[in-house]
Amino acid sequence: MFEGQPKGLYALALANTGERFGYYTMLAVFALFLRANFGLEPGTAGAIYSTFLGLVYFLPLVGGAMADKFGFGKMVTIGIFVMFAGYLLLSLPLGGDTFALIVMALSLLLIGFGTGLFKGNLQVMVGDLYAEPKYADKRDSGFSIFYMAINIGALFAPTAAVEIMKWAQTDLGYSVNDSYHFAFAVACASLILSIAIYYLTRSTFRHVEGGKKKAGEKTVEEDLPASENKARIVALCLVFAVVIFFWMAFHQNGLTLTYFADEFTEKTSTGVQSMAFNVWNLVTIIVMVYALFSVFQSKKASNKLVSGVVLFAGAALLYWQYTRISGSIDVSAPIFQQFNPFYVVALTPVSLAIFGALAKKGKEPSAPRKIALGMIIAAVGFAVMAYGSIGLPTPDEQKVLGMDGEFISANWLISTYLVLTFAELLLSPMGISFVSKVAPPKLKGMMMGGWFVATALGNILVSVGGFLWGGIQLWVVWTVFIVLCLLSALFMFVMMKRLEKVC
Repeated sequence: MFEGQPKGLYALALANTGERFGYYTMLAVFALFLRANFGLEPGTAGAIYSTFLGLVYFLPLVGGAMADKFGFGKMVTIGIFVMFAGYLLLSLPLGGDTFALIVMALSLLLIGFGTGLFKGNLQVMVGDLYAEPKYADKRDSGFSIFYMAINIGALFAPTAAVEIMKWAQTDLGYSVNDSYHFAFAVACASLILSIAIYYLTRSTFRHVEGGKKKAGEKTVEEDLPASENKARIVALCLVFAVVIFFWMAFHQNGLTLTYFADEFTEKTSTGVQSMAFNVWNLVTIIVMVYALFSVFQSKKASNKLVSGVVLFAGAALLYWQYTRISGSIDVSAPIFQQFNPFYVVALTPVSLAIFGALAKKGKEPSAPRKIALGMIIAAVGFAVMAYGSIGLPTPDEQKVLGMDGEFISANWLISTYLVLTFAELLLSPMGISFVSKVAPPKLKGMMMGGWFVATALGNILVSVGGFLWGGIQLWVVWTVFIVLCLLSALFMFVMMKRLEKVC
């Protein structure tokens, strides 16, 4: 999994981990902050939330076009500083009046633009690491590792948000509304870490930063014939059209799935289930998964022994944690957002092992086929939610009932996140890898930006879930996303020959 990868991959992945930790810490509580601080209705809060997500993922198109001209590394650096300014403004507790709303809008604009300069261009640099023939067959696994690193940051984000808010309220005496700003301030600190990692490890990826060429320097990659460029762009646009609906469905995790966690999920947890809400238990499981793979994949007996010891120690630690369970623990809605990144990090080696085995037999699905399968699995994830929601009151009815309403086990959401993560692993890292491989050489930044524009459009459509949240039966809400995912998968399979032709 990790063998034979370019060193620059790990440097860029770590730099991205720091930035994503701050972003997801902010995002874990943002929708709830909008409703609590400004008194917004679910639909209005959802519209702001989805517009911000759209901005974050639309502006990489602008950032990519700028990087194609001025260099990827330069845009990444500028992006970090612009994001820092945005998070700094968002961390100021200004209350809930019109002025505070204007400042919040400005901060979101800065975060969106900074992310546009940073996110896509960093991923283009990762793709360019695999331009050398010796790394060519490592591209998909490299992007899976990169994607896993993103989710390491996201894994700790919900816990960081919840705990720093508790600290602000209990130790510092701030109100609930003001405590949200402490969670936003975490992003400022994480960006300082990100830029430090970037410059300390720059020597490993400086050759892919791009920029103005010196006199006499030749372009490494020549452009392709116009007909081939057109075929590649058309194929990419077809994929972009499909991923719009994936992200529309998937990013309900920060909106309607968080609303569901807040309004319909049991507020306490006991027994083994309560262990799942401790991020360090999840980290222990991740370490055990990697140790288990090392036991079977390591060539040296000493490495197998060390991995076995780590595996045993992890199991012992979890058992010790189990013996210490006493009573129940409180469960807050944002904490559920830790399960998706947990599953991504834990399941990435499983995914790579499966596709590695298929590749050896010559049966590994192409990237477009993986994306189509991912859409089907996403539909299954929302089918789990639809089944679990049968018989529950509508959100409007639950609001009237209050504490007399119906609350269901947290396992429904935990299971849904598991299924959606399988879909994500098939679609997101494979899609990014596909773009980096297929994009015409002179349009890499813009085409990666196109991937994010598709993501942006999907994120804008996330608001549909917020507007459905109210007087409609919950199983109907989830069925909307089931249908969209299945139709998208069907479209992919219809276009499969054209897509696989350019792979």
